[in-house]
Amino acid sequence: MPQSSAITSESHVDGSNDDSLVESCSTLCQTLPFDDSEILPASISEPPIRIMALHAMLYCERLFYLEEVEEIYVADGNVYAGRRLHDDVVPEDDITPEKRSFQVSSETWGLTGKADAVRKRDGQWIAYEHKKGGCRREADNSPSPWPSDRIQAIAYAVLIAEILDEPVSEARIRYHKDNVTAKVAIDDVAREDLRQAVERARELRRSELRPPVTDNERLCSTCSLAPVCLPEEERNKPEQMQLFPARRHGQTLHVVSPKARIGRSANTIVVTVEDDIQKLPIEDLDSVVIHGSGQMTTQALHLCSSRGIPVQWYSMGGKFMAGTQSVSGRVRQRIRQFAALSDPKICLELTRTTVQAKVESQLRYLMRATRGNEARRDVTTASLDRIRQTLARLPAATSLDTIRGLEGQAAKAYFAAIPSLISDQAKDVLIPKGRTKHPPKDQFNCLLSYGYSLLYGLVHRSLIAVGLEPAFGYFHQPRSAAPPLVLDVMELFRTVIWDMPLIGSVNRAMWNDSSLFCISPGQVWLSEPGKKQAIQLFEGRLCETFKHPHTGTSVEYARIVELECRLLEKEWSGYPGEYGKMRLR
Repeated sequence: MPQSSAITSESHVDGSNDDSLVESCSTLCQTLPFDDSEILPASISEPPIRIMALHAMLYCERLFYLEEVEEIYVADGNVYAGRRLHDDVVPEDDITPEKRSFQVSSETWGLTGKADAVRKRDGQWIAYEHKKGGCRREADNSPSPWPSDRIQAIAYAVLIAEILDEPVSEARIRYHKDNVTAKVAIDDVAREDLRQAVERARELRRSELRPPVTDNERLCSTCSLAPVCLPEEERNKPEQMQLFPARRHGQTLHVVSPKARIGRSANTIVVTVEDDIQKLPIEDLDSVVIHGSGQMTTQALHLCSSRGIPVQWYSMGGKFMAGTQSVSGRVRQRIRQFAALSDPKICLELTRTTVQAKVESQLRYLMRATRGNEARRDVTTASLDRIRQTLARLPAATSLDTIRGLEGQAAKAYFAAIPSLISDQAKDVLIPKGRTKHPPKDQFNCLLSYGYSLLYGLVHRSLIAVGLEPAFGYFHQPRSAAPPLVLDVMELFRTVIWDMPLIGSVNRAMWNDSSLFCISPGQVWLSEPGKKQAIQLFEGRLCETFKHPHTGTSVEYARIVELECRLLEKEWSGYPGEYGKMRLR
């Protein structure tokens, strides 16, 4: 389990925290002498609480719950910077002895963690913590720790004293932005604060419900879990700043060559293809996709897993084969999902929402593609009319089978209109003669299927990242190895993410070179150069932006897929009504 919180000390810079946090922390204090026998021992079956989780709880109880209970971790630039600080920090002087990265745990307290350092000063052990950001300031401008930092330092000091069997009367927190050190007394008041914090953490961990978002909006602005929490939706304040990031933090590494070997060097992924070597820092990646028979070492897999980076494998023909799942647990999330998607009414409404979004996008794309071209519009008029009729009947549909039938009628009309959208610049062999899938029998269907397979992988890893179970859906039936929920969510994006850029590229004569395809009797596949070109087209589309109705801002398509997955979970987590609202303009 990662030993770092999603909040770094940057969150506390320039006094951005409310004094209400300080007050809430001070209410924990009592002046009675502290007795270790008063500590409530954790249940034998209850795992220890990470000390960094206590830090998160004092910052925001929702943050604690997402990390410690639902096991959701997001490492952004601030988190990586904090990790590098702890790796690079050096002692303040040459006084010894010193213990760095001191692992601590206590069955009595039910806590575990790793202190930055413990040093001896004037015969006394002192616990040290290092923070990248700035400190809190008292009225006289003297440095003071933030409540979350204070409880963390107290926990480390108390556990260090227990392990060394020597008193630790003080902890110190070094704030590197201000270049100051704040001191924390380890007395009866501090121990009582820690006891009550541990009790509250246990209460939250046993709860079935997520705590509400914090009232202090400023805490959310620097929290790396804001894209998961989506606090702006629950506050229902339209004027509030949207916290969902518009762009990806990393890129997808696609490995196509069958001679490729993916290895590891420290925190770098190394891709070797014969004499060509490419090195990519792990912080620059958000996923790894291996097409065909490329090899990946165990060490590289371990690095990706430790950073929450999924690895996926595709067959030579472009079929999704498998993917790693580096997140475990998420039990509470999946219990809510199973309960919701076992309700026929919820499944019916989600299906109606999904199909309506898909069919409306298909209709609007055909209208856009034929606008100003009377010849094309005449050819597609019948298809447009049939799609409109389907949309008109959707609201009255009372069963999944009826909606599936309407979706099938719309799809048939849509694909019947596709050939009329292909320009004279493309070769005749690129004009489809209907939709063929397994295997594709012409070049256009080959391209269409390959792009859908790439989209499948994107949706699959997005659902896993959100914490949803791909195998439990609301629309598609589990009749094959394909997880139904992946197919459900894909319906929102087939037209906007792949159909449109693909037809545009065909009309620009990008696929006229026959060497991009491998053609055999009864089936057509992409060659290695063809796969590379399709991947470039797909990834280029993911980097384009679209104004999503939830954020009201332009967001990359890659992020929109994740956003829709998170909005889907909100449908059964108390804040429904936002999923599936994206429409092609």
